[in-house]
Amino acid sequence: MSLRLSVSKILAGLTLSMLVAAPAFAQVNARQDRQHHRIEQGMRSGSLTPHEARRLHRRERSIARQERRMRWRNGGHLSRHQRHVINKRLNRTSRAIYRKKHNWRND
Repeated sequence: MSLRLSVSKILAGLTLSMLVAAPAFAQVNARQDRQHHRIEQGMRSGSLTPHEARRLHRRERSIARQERRMRWRNGGHLSRHQRHVINKRLNRTSRAIYRKKHNWRND
């Protein structure tokens, strides 16, 4: 009986930890999706050239790779510092998308 109780406590703890980590994971992924859609919209509207869009998509892929590596090294989670690093890169990419869509030719 005590084995069942301890197993259920462990499962409850794992479930709770997954629920706590899920919002951070979803937040980063949702932000990446929004930025991807902004790039695609810029292509459709003509405010981004194909070359600009390729470079921006490349930056997005680089951030996604870095996030995957960080999660892999940290047991599937991002630490507060790792989230800060990813968000900082996403902020820079977001500004680059805005600049490119508004024809500011600075990187």
